[in-house]
Amino acid sequence: MAVVIPIDLDAAMRAASAAPDALILAGGTDVMVEVNAGQRRRALDSDTVIALDRVRELRRWSHDPERRTVTLGAGVTYTELMTEPLASLLPALAEASRTVGSPQIRNAGTIGGNLATCSPAGDTLPVLAALDADVHLASLNGERTLPVGQFMLGVKTTALTRGELIVGVTAPVLRGAQGYAKVGVRNAMVIAIASACVIVDEDCRDVRIALGSVAPTIIRCPDAERHAAANLDWDRGRATPGVAAEIGERAAADARPIDDHRSTAAYRSRAVALLVGRLVRRGFPDA
Repeated sequence: MAVVIPIDLDAAMRAASAAPDALILAGGTDVMVEVNAGQRRRALDSDTVIALDRVRELRRWSHDPERRTVTLGAGVTYTELMTEPLASLLPALAEASRTVGSPQIRNAGTIGGNLATCSPAGDTLPVLAALDADVHLASLNGERTLPVGQFMLGVKTTALTRGELIVGVTAPVLRGAQGYAKVGVRNAMVIAIASACVIVDEDCRDVRIALGSVAPTIIRCPDAERHAAANLDWDRGRATPGVAAEIGERAAADARPIDDHRSTAAYRSRAVALLVGRLVRRGFPDA
């Protein structure tokens, strides 16, 4: 096979246009697992592999203090997301990144790769959904931006078209507590059985809640969000255990989990209720 290693975005887009069926390789931490498990034979037989790890534009990020946003290149790694100042600007994203695999995986895996894989268990995806992040796409035909909820279409299915690349993500910098948590069969290097992200926007006095591994793709919890906004003690920054538990139960009611080889639907629903309730209590500690 031919391996193309572009060093700038223009060259990467030309390569993707010339070989629209090529295997696009970012960190490779997802695709190589599938290759080794025999689930992705096309990766071995493909005529072309386009490796993006040396594309300069994809490795950069920027902070706009006036607009209160951070734009991350698709090649920014989990390790970089855990490092200051990004860890303070987007704390839930840093927290999610700490739960990903091992140090070696975090050094190689990228936020763009996590988006492209679009697994319901992807750790950064509930955070991006709760932040209402925008995904930036580019090809030789032009550029476009989609809300992350419109980019993720289903299980490992995205809105990417042939010859198109993920080039970055823009997320808001919000004032308020943020948290991400997941449960699995062990405490490290585990795929989420269920995951949750809670983002608090103190300026707008609202709460965003997103869930992973409990539906075909990442979902938001509008009923739980409305209940949280109406019942949290915003002036004192507190929530009673009863309010936090009710928010968790309402989030679980929005979930659509299934039974599979890793868990039961009932366990996932219960886990979501507890995770969301605990994240709310962490952000709004009771007196």
